[in-house]
Amino acid sequence: MLRLRTCILTHPPSSPATHPVPCLHRLLSAAAPAVSPGSRFAVEDYLVDTCGLTRAQALKASTKLSHLKSPTNPDAVLAFLAGLGLSSADVAALVARDPKFLCAGVERTLSPILAGLTGLGLSRSEIARVASLAPRSFRSRSVVSGLEYYLPLFSSSESLLRGLKKYKYFLSSDPERVVKPNIELLRECGIGTSDIAKLCLAVPWLLSAKPERVQVMLACAKRLGVPRGSGMFRHALKAVESLSEEKLAAKVEYLRNTFRWSDAEVGIALRKAPLMLTKSNQTMQSKSEFLISEMGLEPAYLAHCPVMLCLSLEGRVKPRCYVIKFLKANGLLDRHWTYGTIVRVSEMVFVETFICPHKEAAPNLAEDYDAACRGEMPTNFRFT
Repeated sequence: MLRLRTCILTHPPSSPATHPVPCLHRLLSAAAPAVSPGSRFAVEDYLVDTCGLTRAQALKASTKLSHLKSPTNPDAVLAFLAGLGLSSADVAALVARDPKFLCAGVERTLSPILAGLTGLGLSRSEIARVASLAPRSFRSRSVVSGLEYYLPLFSSSESLLRGLKKYKYFLSSDPERVVKPNIELLRECGIGTSDIAKLCLAVPWLLSAKPERVQVMLACAKRLGVPRGSGMFRHALKAVESLSEEKLAAKVEYLRNTFRWSDAEVGIALRKAPLMLTKSNQTMQSKSEFLISEMGLEPAYLAHCPVMLCLSLEGRVKPRCYVIKFLKANGLLDRHWTYGTIVRVSEMVFVETFICPHKEAAPNLAEDYDAACRGEMPTNFRFT
C-alpha cells in the first residue's frame, strides 16, 4: 500500500478534465490486490501506510473511521487530492486534521465542489490551499456559495487565503444569518469596503461572531473617542477586539498612571494610537521608564505623539534616541528634530539623515548603531 500512496501522490491527472477515479483504478490494479471479502480492513494501518500519518495520529484518527470496511472510497479521495496537486505531506496533514475527509464522495461531493470553485476563478493550487486550510468546510457543498460571497469581500483570492489561514472557521459561517449582519454593523459605523476587508484580515473571527459580540466591540471602540468613519476607527476596533469593557477600563487606567497622563491626555493618546491597548503592561512600563525617566520627555509630549509607544523599544526607539542624544552632545545636529519624527521615519531615511553625514566626524557611529539595533547597546557611543 505504501507503493500505492507514492503512485497516487506523484502522478496527478494530466488535466482538469481528467477524472481521478479511472486513474486510481489503474494504479490499484498494478499496486496491490483488492481486499478479499473475508478480510478485515485495517483502518489504522491504512492511515499509516497509505496516508502517511504517524502511528499516534492514526490511532486518534481511526476512531472516527471505524465504520470503513474497504479502502475504495479513501483511495478515490487520495487520488482526488493528488489531482489538486497536494504533496504527500499535505495529504497527511489534511487527513490528520479531518479524518472524515476520506469518507467524502468524490463523484457526489468533491468533484462538483471542484467544478464550482473553478467556476469562481480559483486556480487548482488555490483550491488545494482551501482544502488544506479548511478541510471540513471544503467537503460541504456550501463552500462554493460561501466563497462566492467572501471573494468580493476580501477583494482577492490571495487575501481570502490569508484570512483563512488565520481563522479557518469563518468559512463555515452562514453568510445570511451571521456574516452579512456583522458587515452591515461595520458599514453603519462608516467603515468603507476596503477597510472592512483589512479589518477582516486582521480580525477574521468577526465573520463568524454573533452580531451581539460585534456590537460590544463597537461600543468599546466608541468609548475610546475615535470618530466613527475615520481611518483610525478600524485600528480602534482591532485594539479592543479581545477586551471586555472591564478589561478596557483597567487598561486605560494603567496607561494613565504609567505615563502620568491627565484624563484629557489619555483620551488624546488613545484617539491617535488605539493600538497601544494591544501592548503588554510590562512593555508600556519599560517605555515609560526609558522615554520619561531616562530621555526626559514630557508626558504631555508622549500623549500628543503616542506612535512612539507603539514601536519596538529595543529594536527601534532606543537605538535611534541614543544616536540623536550622541549627535546633540557633540554638536552634530544642524537643526532641531523631534523624537517623534526621528522614530517614525523609515530605516533608510534615518540612516541617510543621521548616520551617513557623520562618517568622518564619528566613524564608529554606524557600527555602534547597528550593535544597538541588535540589542548590544554600548554604554556610550564612541566619538573617535
